[in-house]
Amino acid sequence: MKSENRYSNGPLNGVFTNGLFLEGARWDKADKFLAESLPKVLFSPAPTMHWVPYRKADIPQYPHYKCPVYKTSDRRGVLATTGHSSNFVCFINMPSDQPESHWVERGVAMLTLLDD
Repeated sequence: MKSENRYSNGPLNGVFTNGLFLEGARWDKADKFLAESLPKVLFSPAPTMHWVPYRKADIPQYPHYKCPVYKTSDRRGVLATTGHSSNFVCFINMPSDQPESHWVERGVAMLTLLDD
């Protein structure tokens, strides 16, 4: 996760992404962890992320929540042969100082777009 929202130059390795939204949690820029949502705030911007290719054996290990990413807030779609919904995009490991069950109980997910 990156500290800035925008970068004028791309990384030497990988790619920066931004524009996702967190539902049920927020990103704490100071601590660089998932945090509880602020009162009456349903959605918050996800941090800019630096995606770097790794061999599976070299993936860094850190405490995280395996956050599902969905195309829409419906979180449903046609079930594909992979067992995932057509609305499901991927999982993103979000750094967290809470156990994964904490965020699962809150239904935390990322969305690619918000409803009108």
